Amino acid sequence: MADNKAAEKASSPRRKSPASPTPEEEAAGILPPQHWVETAPSEGDDGDAESAIGTLDPSSTASISCSILKYRTLHGRRYHSEVGNAEYWGANDERQSESMDINHHTMTLACDGKLYQAPLEKGKVRKALDVGTGTGLWAIDFADEFPEAEVIGTDISPIQPGWVPPNLKFEIEDCTLPWTFAPNSFDYIHMRWLIGSIPDWSQLLAEAYKACRPGGWVESLEPECKFESDDDTVTDHTAVGQWGKIFAEGQKKTGRPFTVVREDLQRKGMEEAGFVDIQEFEFKLPAGTWPKDPKMKELGQLTQMVMEADTEGYVLFIANTLGWSRDEIQVYLAHFRREARQGKLHPYYRQKVIWGRKPE
Repeated sequence: MADNKAAEKASSPRRKSPASPTPEEEAAGILPPQHWVETAPSEGDDGDAESAIGTLDPSSTASISCSILKYRTLHGRRYHSEVGNAEYWGANDERQSESMDINHHTMTLACDGKLYQAPLEKGKVRKALDVGTGTGLWAIDFADEFPEAEVIGTDISPIQPGWVPPNLKFEIEDCTLPWTFAPNSFDYIHMRWLIGSIPDWSQLLAEAYKACRPGGWVESLEPECKFESDDDTVTDHTAVGQWGKIFAEGQKKTGRPFTVVREDLQRKGMEEAGFVDIQEFEFKLPAGTWPKDPKMKELGQLTQMVMEADTEGYVLFIANTLGWSRDEIQVYLAHFRREARQGKLHPYYRQKVIWGRKPE
């Protein structure tokens, strides 16, 4: 019965959630890494949930100058090079790229196949910008849908493919610095999954406002960094429940918030910048195959694939900033994977899309 109730709630994407705790409250009660070592799961204890893991070809890298390709490494994982004021917590190697590609498909399915929510008109979008393009899949799909538009994807890591639509190009750009684009130059600006990398969201959206043409649209999609459950199966004593606390504590060290959704930083930044006709769409993504609703079950399976493809790549940098050793991180991840595969928990996390228009 609990499964049915949880699935029904998770399949209602516009359902409003109660007030979320502050980052300080969220970080309170974080369990030390020794906790996971002392309660280490038995070898091979991965649960009996059905396997949902696929294998994808790794993304190719763009041919960029050698100076940009001087990546940093952390515990054997590759991270972006030192570019401007940039700081991104996710790895940028092939394992993480594979996970990001699956995540793009998941986001598109969750948004009913739409790449954007803003009311764009074909033939009227002459120039578009994708900020933090990652592996470039969103920009590629958008360029295919708008072949008459010039599309630019920017990122601090040149991990995008070289074979792309003729109307698309990728550039190295740190969006936390003053933008190099001419004012009033884009009809549409898209940004997604920038949590944990932006020190000042008001400044980011002010730059987007400046670069956007009058009458143009800016859109932002950001996830919540913590997992929740409607049936109390996710608690503070589970590895899944501790996930958000690790990131909430980590943002105190980095000064770049992961709590973008719960603090409503997207809307606040848009309002401060001067955007009008601001609208938003909030939805839930389950993790695992526990939902009864077929679409939510498929989304849950994809979300689990995203995490399983590179769980380490998401948490390694932040846990390292908290002083965790790699062995301690690996033990925690073993607990996380076991809980995710057993299917006893019914976790989901929230995402918010918000879009606004620059006045004419």
